[in-house]
Amino acid sequence: MAHATVPLTRRRFLETRRRDAWWVQPLVVFIILTSFLIYATWAAFQNAHYTFGPYLSPFYSPEIFGNSPHAILGPKPGWWPGWLPFSPALIILPFPALFRFTCYYYRGSYYKAFWADPPGCSVGEPRKTYLGERYFPLVFQNIHRYFMLFAVVFLVILAYDVWKALWWTDPLTGQVRFGVGLGAVILALNVVCLGGYTLGCHSMRHILGGFRDQFSKNRLFKAPYACATCLNTTHHRWAWVSLFTVAFSDVYVRMCSMGIWYDPRLF
Repeated sequence: MAHATVPLTRRRFLETRRRDAWWVQPLVVFIILTSFLIYATWAAFQNAHYTFGPYLSPFYSPEIFGNSPHAILGPKPGWWPGWLPFSPALIILPFPALFRFTCYYYRGSYYKAFWADPPGCSVGEPRKTYLGERYFPLVFQNIHRYFMLFAVVFLVILAYDVWKALWWTDPLTGQVRFGVGLGAVILALNVVCLGGYTLGCHSMRHILGGFRDQFSKNRLFKAPYACATCLNTTHHRWAWVSLFTVAFSDVYVRMCSMGIWYDPRLF
């Protein structure tokens, strides 16, 4: 059999023979993720309007230190650096943020949109060498499995926040009554979407699969692995939908707290 040698030609940055609009997807990803990062950073530094009645913004949950009734350990601690503006969100947001930043799916999205690594299939890159994820800073991505465990803990906490959102204090009598407002439904929907994203994580599949490569050795892990795999097949959708729901949950609580929106009571 004859063999032909095909030379490998390296394209210049953004050089391609593709005729489709390959740049649309990375551009949309860049716009959405940049907008989310800007808003989340702004909201985290506000330290205001993150609660409304029993509602607590997921950006601030759990509120370990703070001035609202949701604070677990009281107001701002004395050890907080004087040069850093205080906000309860700054204590907890790095954990879910790093879970998303190191997510296997998001890597493929923002590598293209922000780092042009590559901008698209068969499109020239701005670099000549590739070191993979064995070297800094990309070796940092290997912590994803650990932040996934933090994400599960946060998922339980946010579910508890939904339960607390169902109990309102009557301003006249001071009695606590059960009631479902639109905000509680939004917070619950956010937990569902975050659950679909977190529990369908690639690392979660490995854990639920019993850290095994062959189920024939222990079929006990086959069922939970299959459940995680079911969510994993649409992992990209859960990733984007949950990004919007967590942001909108903060917007909703903030707007209600500022008196701009009215929270309708369903029953």
